[in-house]
Amino acid sequence: MERSWADGVYCGPAPLPADILLQWNLDPVLLLGLAVMALTVGRRRPGAAAVAVLVITFVSPLCALSVALFSARVVHHVLLIAVAAPLLALALRPARLVAVFPAFLVATVPLWLWHLPAAYDAALSNVAIYWAMQATLFVPAVIFWRAVLHPDQPAGSMILLIWAGFMQMAFLGALLTLAPQALYEIHAVAPMDWGFTSLQDQQLGGLIMWIPAALPYLAFGVLAARRGWGRQPAAQP
Repeated sequence: MERSWADGVYCGPAPLPADILLQWNLDPVLLLGLAVMALTVGRRRPGAAAVAVLVITFVSPLCALSVALFSARVVHHVLLIAVAAPLLALALRPARLVAVFPAFLVATVPLWLWHLPAAYDAALSNVAIYWAMQATLFVPAVIFWRAVLHPDQPAGSMILLIWAGFMQMAFLGALLTLAPQALYEIHAVAPMDWGFTSLQDQQLGGLIMWIPAALPYLAFGVLAARRGWGRQPAAQP
C-alpha cells in the first residue's frame, strides 16, 4: 500500500488480526531509500543485515501492527536502535574516536522524549512527526554504536556503555510496565481487537523493553568482549 505525507498515520489504520499478513508497506519513497542503502552499505555483511532488519521494521506487516499495538511499536523501536543501528555502525568505516558519554546522551534523550504520551501520540498521528521520530531515534543510535564499537574503544568501555544503553531502556520499560494506567491515547481501542486491554498492551511493551531487548545488547556485548580479548598482547613464554 502506498502512503502520502497527508495520510496522517504512516502504515495506515490499525489492522485487524485477519488482515495483518496482507499489510505490507510498499511506500515507493521508502523502498527507494532502502534500495540506495542496500547499494551503498549492503556489500558488507553487517550492512546487508541492517537493511534486512529495516525491511522487517518498515516494510513487513510489523509496520501496520505497530499502529495497533504499543507492544509491536516497542519491537519496532528495539529492532531500529538495538539491531539495525549497531549493524549499520559496523558496516560503516570507523570515524575518529569520539567521546562516548555525549554519544550515550544523544541516543538516550530522544528515546525517553518520544515515549512521553503527547509526543508519542503526535508521532503516530502525523506522518511528518512520525519520520522525525524515526530519524531522531535511529541516527543518534548509529552515532552511539559507532562510538561504542569503534576499533580503538577499550573493551571495558565498550561493555560498560552497552550495559548502560540497555539499562536505560530497561528502566523505561519498567516504568511503562508498572504504570497504573495506559498512557497512550492512540492505542486506547485497537488492542482490544487483538485480545488486550490498552494497559495490558502497554505492560507487554514495557516487558519487551525490560527483558527480551537485552538479547541484542548481550550479543553486541559478547562481540565487544571478543574484540577486546583479540587485542590483548600474546603472553610471553
